[in-house]
Amino acid sequence: MTYSLADHITAFSTERHCSEAAMPYDGFNITHYCGDEREHVRLCREQLCRQLGITDTHLIVPRQVHGVRIEEVTEENRGGGFEDTDALITRLAGVCIGISTADCVPLLFYDKRTDAIAAAHAGWRGTVAHIGALTFKALQEAYGTKAEDVSCVIGPSIGPEAFEVGEEVYAAFADAGFPMADIAFRHPATQRWHIDLWRANAWQLTQAGITAAAIHVSGLCTYTHYSRFFSARRLGINSGRIFTGIMRQN
Repeated sequence: MTYSLADHITAFSTERHCSEAAMPYDGFNITHYCGDEREHVRLCREQLCRQLGITDTHLIVPRQVHGVRIEEVTEENRGGGFEDTDALITRLAGVCIGISTADCVPLLFYDKRTDAIAAAHAGWRGTVAHIGALTFKALQEAYGTKAEDVSCVIGPSIGPEAFEVGEEVYAAFADAGFPMADIAFRHPATQRWHIDLWRANAWQLTQAGITAAAIHVSGLCTYTHYSRFFSARRLGINSGRIFTGIMRQN
C-alpha cells in the first residue's frame, strides 16, 4: 500500500500478497534477520528494488532492537549495516530508507521545506520511549526541520482491539506521561488492558508540535489482517516482516 505525501516522494508498506496465511514466511519479505531463507529475502529485495528503480545498495534496512538509536544515512555511510538502529533520517535522493514490523508501529516523516525524510520503528517499548518525537527532534537538529512543514504516516500495525497488555505495560505508558484515558481501556469480557498504539504515537507527535491534520493513520490492524500483513502475535516472532519505506525521487 502507498501513501501520498508529495509527488516526488515514494512512501509505502509492503504486503504479503498470499491467500494462504499459515506459513510464517509465506509472502513478500525483505527483512534479513527474522529467520527467513536468504534466497527468498534476496529475491524479494531484488523485486522491490526493480519497482523503486534503484540498485540494492540504495535500499537501507536497519537491524532494529526496540531501542531509540537514530542514524542519519549519508552518501558516506549508506553501505553500512545500521545495526541496533530503530530510526533513520536522510536528505539523500534515490535512497529508500525504512523499517521492518510485524505488529509494531511504522512511522514515516516528510519535511516539505527541506525534503528530509525519516522512518522509525515504534513497538510498545519504542512508543513509551518516545521514538517518534525523538526522530522528529533528530530531523530538527540535522536539517532545521519545523513542525509545521512535517507530514507523518502511522502505518499498518496491531490495533487496540487486539493489543492486550499486562499491568506492567500499562504502568510503563502511565509513567511515561501518556494520556491513559485516551489511549487505553479495559476489555469488558476479560478486564485486561488494551492500548491504542496509533493514538499513543499520534499524541506524542502532536505534543512535539506536529499538527493532527498532518498525521495519517492507516487504521489497518496487522493481527486482524494477518493474511495481508505479517503479524508476530498470529504467526510468531519467527515470521516475515512488513517493510515500510520512504524515498525521495531523483
